[in-house]
Amino acid sequence: MPTIATHDGANIFYKDWGSGQPIVFSHGWPLSADDWDAQMMFFLKQGYRVIAHDRRGHGRSDQPGAGNDMDTWVADLAALTEHLDLRDAIHIGHSTGGGEVARYVAHHQDRVAKAVLVASLTPNMYRGEDNPSGQPPEWFETIRGGVLGNRAEFYRFVPENPFYGYSLDGAEPSEAIIANWWRQGMAGGALAHLASVDSWLEDYTADLEKITVPVLVMHGEADQVVPFASSVPRAVDRLQKGSLKAYPGYPHGMLTTHADVLNPDLLAFIRS
Repeated sequence: MPTIATHDGANIFYKDWGSGQPIVFSHGWPLSADDWDAQMMFFLKQGYRVIAHDRRGHGRSDQPGAGNDMDTWVADLAALTEHLDLRDAIHIGHSTGGGEVARYVAHHQDRVAKAVLVASLTPNMYRGEDNPSGQPPEWFETIRGGVLGNRAEFYRFVPENPFYGYSLDGAEPSEAIIANWWRQGMAGGALAHLASVDSWLEDYTADLEKITVPVLVMHGEADQVVPFASSVPRAVDRLQKGSLKAYPGYPHGMLTTHADVLNPDLLAFIRS
């Protein structure tokens, strides 16, 4: 498997397919590069070079006891882009990966052409006076409890209900999609998955405000993980060149459930 060794010796798995302008994908919690299969295959056929990695502690990457935090994950991504000498790249991040992309782009814009934040936790997703639509403290504690308890059973519940919105009126659950989410989640480590909750409690406002390249914010209005009003349009307001694409009725995992809609929209933004 292709891997790179980071500054502390952790091996990070990545996929690197095709040639042309690079598109780099950062996945959500608790998934892996496999969650981008629909996008990677689509853009590969469009003539792009597509790269996706398993975040430290996730998927096929190492599960070290240290470095399970957003700053280290961003440093790992920077090490990967330097190793592959990626320039003029488009970075696309989903959910937790949106925070990763925002912080990476804020500090490495010389290598970046554009960025996309999909169902991203940016600028922050916790409830407060400035964000009354964010998730309450007990929501984060429920996630922690699920990871620390029967993780296998909890990971069977998450994709069916909040992640893919299968509890919404008119939604038709896909057992295959649920099983694929469970497979990816259980391949990762409980320690990194637990530490991810801390990254959800961070504020990414300063990162967004540093970004000068064009950024597309894509968000489903029925998102049950990062509520639409919690993230959008607050993120767009903090970006110098931000634009918004909203999707009525779409869930948090819309890149999977509605790839046929989002992929052409992503392509239009990249080509614009």
